[in-house]
Parts: sequence; structure tokens; C-alpha cells
Amino acid sequence: MKNITIILIPALVVLYIFFYENSNSWSSEKTAHYQLSQFISPETCGGCHEQIYEQWQGSMHKLAYDDVIYNSVANAGLVGLTDKDEIEEAEHCQTCHTPVGYITGYPLKTSDDKTKIAEIAKQGVQCDYCHSITGAYSVYNAKFKYAPGNGEDDPGVKRGPFKDSESDYHQSEFSDFHTKSELCGTCHDVQHVTFKTWLETTYQEWKNSTYSKQGVQCQDCHMYQRPGYPSTGSTDRPKNPGTAAEGSVEREHIFTHYFVGANMAIPIKEQNTALAQMAEERLKNAVDIKIEPKAEMDKSGKGSKIIIKIINNGAGHQIPTGLTNIRQVWLNVTVTDSKGAVIYKSGVPDAKGYLPENTIIYSTIFGDGKGNPVDNLAKAREIISDKRLEPMKEHVENIDIGNFDGSVTVKASLLYSGLSQKVADSMKELKGMNIPVVVMKEVKAVVTK
Repeated sequence: MKNITIILIPALVVLYIFFYENSNSWSSEKTAHYQLSQFISPETCGGCHEQIYEQWQGSMHKLAYDDVIYNSVANAGLVGLTDKDEIEEAEHCQTCHTPVGYITGYPLKTSDDKTKIAEIAKQGVQCDYCHSITGAYSVYNAKFKYAPGNGEDDPGVKRGPFKDSESDYHQSEFSDFHTKSELCGTCHDVQHVTFKTWLETTYQEWKNSTYSKQGVQCQDCHMYQRPGYPSTGSTDRPKNPGTAAEGSVEREHIFTHYFVGANMAIPIKEQNTALAQMAEERLKNAVDIKIEPKAEMDKSGKGSKIIIKIINNGAGHQIPTGLTNIRQVWLNVTVTDSKGAVIYKSGVPDAKGYLPENTIIYSTIFGDGKGNPVDNLAKAREIISDKRLEPMKEHVENIDIGNFDGSVTVKASLLYSGLSQKVADSMKELKGMNIPVVVMKEVKAVVTK
């Protein structure tokens, strides 16, 4: 027994240290006291990296702090909360949206006074923040590891995808992490801080897709796109030759920094036509739709179903992704008889842009833990349903249109809106803002019995 004790005690000490260090690694990083003075401004980076800086200037990363939709939804999420766990989640948004401010101590909460935020922290997801990252403790909730320099006079090491980068201003270091989807996923996967409900799962969706198995990273689509080249899974993704900085080595590919997703509303508001057009191009190359030429009859012979097949052949994640409880993707179907009369329709917005009750919507519905739907993610204790379009998988809709004679003409469209117009109209800051709707794909076919 004495010998067993001698063996066990050191082993237990080692296990304790291992688990203690790993369980506390994120909490110690979270409370690390980085100084604002350690970070250099994006304008300084733009002095050499002019083209990349210009691309970033109009991006949603740059606008992460100023995004009026984000701010409206985040502020609305705090209204009326009394549960401390719900409040903690609602106060967590600035982690990704004001990251330099968060890791340097202000703002630590969504409700913190925005007039006190330092100018450099208002620059959203910026150059020095990303290129000071060395890895991640976990791939969610911005659990990054950092090694920033010491400001403008001593910028330290900047990390990126090239093994031979040189700079007269800062040290350069190759970072394998910057070439992998984990860099993106650490912010784009979000877990409720107390209930542990997965609120956003873009990285996990990619991880489970054929793209991940083939080694296609997030960067291989989103950092290849530029005007005229949507660079989706259904299009070519040609390289972007050029130089990363003025006078530097010519390379076969320079990663673009537009970071285009599906957001059109904010670029339009910011009068950034180029970014809005790129978002539209991406959406229009994300899916395909097929209408089966034969209707499926029920056993009574009095009813018939049209069959519509949708495939997400362009996105490396589900459609929609991100905040899937507020982003709207829906099927608009109109059926006309041989005389042109409409005999069935669904998903056709009214004059206000609001969707009818019978609309087929692809989204996630969160719940309060008792089966009741909730709109506020701070209250999300469960996922009630998740009806979205998975990458490279066919989704089939059987739509009962009733009995018909001869043949009918079916028009089916898949549409995208970053936020429902009804929700936008309900918020003071967004009231009167027109939320653009993109027709991702539209097909028409004659269907017979």
C-alpha cells in the first residue's frame, strides 16, 4: 500500500497541474492586461499595405463596431433582462465587435458608455489585432492567444501566411494558424456563456462539410473574392496575383481583405456599392434549385404535391449561417394554371415586406428550455429546431398545392434577407431602413400529374 501511495501522489499532482492549467488558461488570458498603447493603428499598416488597407476599409470587419444592425440587436437584447445569466450573455457581444477595446479593458460590456471607447478600439476587427494572434485556446467566443508588440515605435512581430516576409518596420513570422479555418472560427462560432447553447456554428458547419475533408479553408473562398470573382464552391476561385506591400515580392496569390459574406444592408447604407455587389454575387452563386416535372399524387387522387429540390452547392457552411434566428432565407413559390390564374402561392411578401404565415423559412429556432421559442439569444437555453441548407446536400420540399387539371407552371425562388423587415421596423434605430432582399436563385417549370 505504501508503494502504491508513493506512485499515486506524484501522478495526482501532475494531473492536477495539467487540468488546472488548462482550465485556467482562457480565464488568465481573458483578464490579461494588454495596453492600448501596444497596438498600432490601421492607418499605420496602410502606409505600406495600401491595397489591403483599402479593401479592409470598406469591410464588415472594419464596420464591426459601427454596424447599426449589430448595435440595434445588441442593445435590444439587454432590454428587460433580469436573469443574471441572460444578462451576462447579452453583455458579451463586444468581445468580437470591439476586440482591441475588450482585451485592453474597455469596453468589457455591451452596455458600457461608447463615448469612453478609445479611437483605436472603434476600428472593429483590425490589422494589428488579427496579426498579433498566435493561436486559440478554443475555437469559439474569441478565445485567442495574443502577442502584440509595444506600439508604433516597437511594433513587434506580425504574423501571416508567408514564410519569407520581410519588413523594415516590424518583424515578420509565418503563422500556420492564419492559413486555417480555426482563425475565422474562433469568432464565428459562438456559445452562450452560461447556458452553453451553440448560438452560431459557422466553423462547426464547415468542419462537418466536404470542404473541410477536401482541405478547403474559409480563406480559400472569402479571401479569394474580389470584384467579378465570387469565389464560391460553385464557381472558379482564381488566385489573386500581386504584392502584399509596396515594393515587396510578387506573389501568385495575395489574400484579399474584403471579407465578403452575405451582408448587403450595411454596405448599401455606407454607400459601398462594390462590397454590396460582391455580397450579391456570392449569394447568387450559393444554391441551385430543381423542380420535378411530375407532381406526386396522394392516395385519394384529389391532392397533389410539387417537388422542389434545393442544393447548397456554393457555401462551405449552412445557409443561412451566423445569427440564423434573424437572418431570413425563404422559398417563394407561385403556381399558375393553364389560363395563368394563380392557384397557389407561398413566401410572397406583402406591401410592407413582411412574410405570410405559410412561408417555408430556413432558420434556427431557439427556446427558453421549456419548448417556448425565444427571439433574444440571451435567453436561448435550447435549440427547438434547425432547418437550414447543409453544404452539398440536397434538400427536398414536397408542397401540397391541391388537385389540378392538365399541367401547371411553377416558379420557385430562394431569397435572402440579412434581417427580417418586420424586425427592422420594430427597432427605433432601424425604423425606415430598407432591408435588401436578394433572389439567390429562381427557376420555372411546367409540372404535370
